[in-house]
Amino acid sequence: MRAAAVKAYAPRLDALFITHMHSDHTTDFNDVITTRWIMSARPNPLRVYGPVGVEQFADRTMAALEFDIGYRLAHHDDLGDGPKLDVSSLNDGAELEEDGLRIIAAATDHSPVHPTLGYRLEFDGKVVAIAGDTVPCAGLDLICTDADIYVQTVIRSDLIEKSPSTRMRDVLDYHSDVAQAGETAARNRVKKLVLNHFVPPPTPGKEAEWAADATARFSGVVLVADDLLEVSC
Repeated sequence: MRAAAVKAYAPRLDALFITHMHSDHTTDFNDVITTRWIMSARPNPLRVYGPVGVEQFADRTMAALEFDIGYRLAHHDDLGDGPKLDVSSLNDGAELEEDGLRIIAAATDHSPVHPTLGYRLEFDGKVVAIAGDTVPCAGLDLICTDADIYVQTVIRSDLIEKSPSTRMRDVLDYHSDVAQAGETAARNRVKKLVLNHFVPPPTPGKEAEWAADATARFSGVVLVADDLLEVSC
């Protein structure tokens, strides 16, 4: 729905990149598959890239859609024989190039989730790094080096440490907190740091508190993202 709000409709997607198979990063994958299929006027395979294991994940998602696909085929004569995927796994250091866009995949550290990837996008002299869930690591530094924009999922360690829930405190050891994101941005000469995927969610009006731990360590621009935020290089 967020993609549709900026007119990036499912049939128009060139490719989908997955950082890892945690459910909060993949839960709408099935909807992208179905929406792309039923909204396309002709066969329109979706290219999917992700870490090793993404093929199995895609196969299992398609299996889960089996009933839905059957119902739609029975109702609509012009839907062909079902949605199609073109799935490729990427290893650490894999590179893709197309129409001037270069994408580099690098292994990140979200242990015990393994493997996980971050992506470096290079186009027309500009660089965007998309980190996903990770703690600071060599792969993260690789994709962030001299990036114009660095997008990092973040937690607030100071808030989570106060939680009475052991399960909640467990997230401390495999996510970057805001301070670490700021340190990564500074170390790699990033221009803009975009914080997203907040744990716990920021209280309205308290966004500046989230940025503070980053700005104390990073002199560039720090943005606390909200849905539909547009960021330019």
